Amino acid sequence: MTVTPPPDTAAQPGGPPELRVPDGLPDPGPEARAHAGRLLAAIAEDVRRAGGTIPFSRYLELALYAPNLGYYAGPLTKLGPAGDFVTAPEVSPLFGRCVARQCAQVLEALGGGEVLELGAGSGALAAVVLSTLEALDRLPTRYLILEVSGDLAALQAETLERQVPHLANRVSWLGRWPDRPVGGVILANEVLDAVPFHRILRETAGFAELYVTVADGQLAWRAGPPASEDVARALAEIESDLGAALPVGYVTEVAPERDAWVRSIADVLGRGLALVIDYGFPRREYYHPQRADGTLMCHYRQRSHDDPLALTGLQDVTAHVDFSAAARAAAEAGLEVAGFVSQADFLLATEVLDDVPAAGSEWERLARANEVRRLTLPGQMGEAFKVLGLTRGLDVELRGFALRNRRDRL
Repeated sequence: MTVTPPPDTAAQPGGPPELRVPDGLPDPGPEARAHAGRLLAAIAEDVRRAGGTIPFSRYLELALYAPNLGYYAGPLTKLGPAGDFVTAPEVSPLFGRCVARQCAQVLEALGGGEVLELGAGSGALAAVVLSTLEALDRLPTRYLILEVSGDLAALQAETLERQVPHLANRVSWLGRWPDRPVGGVILANEVLDAVPFHRILRETAGFAELYVTVADGQLAWRAGPPASEDVARALAEIESDLGAALPVGYVTEVAPERDAWVRSIADVLGRGLALVIDYGFPRREYYHPQRADGTLMCHYRQRSHDDPLALTGLQDVTAHVDFSAAARAAAEAGLEVAGFVSQADFLLATEVLDDVPAAGSEWERLARANEVRRLTLPGQMGEAFKVLGLTRGLDVELRGFALRNRRDRL
């Protein structure tokens, strides 16, 4: 990553920057290039209005969520083999069945309630959770989906109509956080990693934030002071928790916006459980000295790379979750941190192995066994993904965290 030094005067970019495609990745084609060009023009105008640079978090906000142009807000295929990445609900319905069993326990303890899913992807998780809850006689009064992408909301509706048409009328879509408490379960599978974050460089004299500018017709990095007091405070807390300064030259991420997102969960959760499932680490693992290039990753057509200024609007850009920060934000907002486990431990505790058929065709048994391996093995999704359980007013030992609870690592 090349970082240009701060100029004596603010940069004044000219026309829209060119779309950069990393070597070895497929060309997007003319239609996608035209789409990206419109987004790059909007970003360049935002940079101009800001005086020459914008925080990387602002760049991400535009690249991912700009209306009709950002990656999540646009019409591109994102999920599944034809898209850029695959999530656990697309890997296997076993994942959704295990999540549903945890939901059923909570709904039974509360005598009923609602389910709110944040960012429901293709709708695969919602369909399996609803069908499993129906089989367990624990259907929620309503299944709410908070979705900011109109294209994804349409895909979710199509999935539900195809897989559980008799339950589709229980589902309602929201464009923003609900204005009343939700009693029951809030599900957030691979959502927190997509909340914009800041890129940070540790220098000898302290931290520098990495900004985005336009130079020589290209998006480029520029170093500057932390963009806000929230960023500076978060960085100070990290080194205080670690008990040492990060090494000079260390590049990483910090995301006070994600703390605000967790507080939003606390604002809307009544009695019940919020399950946050994502890839990430406790703080001491996240900011380990050996992780000197951070955790940022880009996903494009089932390929991964580390250049977020390339393929703007055409690729997913994420970073791992600092689960210690998420747990702290939840506790400060009045939620109880009930559990923290690997995805493997959560699925095993909710009886994923019981869904592998003992009878049936050899192909079916082999397919299910392979799905379990992908969901649970350390080298696959089992250890990289974690499950954080946050509760309010719920006096029950949650089954998903009964096998091995790692709260003490937060």
